[in-house]
Amino acid sequence: MATIQVSEHDEQLTAGVREKVPMTELTEFFPRAFTDTMAALQAQGVHPTGAPFGKYYGPPGAVVDVEAGFPVSAVIAPAGNVVPGSLPAGRVVAATHVGSYDTMTDTYSELERYFADASLTPGPVMWETYLSDPEEEPDPAGWRTEICWPVHRG
Repeated sequence: MATIQVSEHDEQLTAGVREKVPMTELTEFFPRAFTDTMAALQAQGVHPTGAPFGKYYGPPGAVVDVEAGFPVSAVIAPAGNVVPGSLPAGRVVAATHVGSYDTMTDTYSELERYFADASLTPGPVMWETYLSDPEEEPDPAGWRTEICWPVHRG
């Protein structure tokens, strides 16, 4: 069971690739998006300020509207498929998922229950911050992913 916390999140500038991707192709999308983003950042002399993220626009279906990249300290110039963006400011419900990406739906279900129990409305986007690098931590049991879901401002 995940520990769920509510906090205020400051806007975080980002650089990343946004595409509509079939759910079955996400495992190919993320490495490509991270590689393209890092190349664009290096070309502009910009360094990531944190762990990589995946931002989801709306609930996933067979196709998901997703952006993947890195937080940065300043707005970047668009470069190919890499564009500037941000993770929004505001109240966020967050949980740290421990384990394989395949089991993250369990943590999302816990977050949905939290929203319902607290009479809060989830916002239209959510993001995941990948705190573990699968290349450095090959055992999925040790992977850590922070899931942040903004509270709808209504």
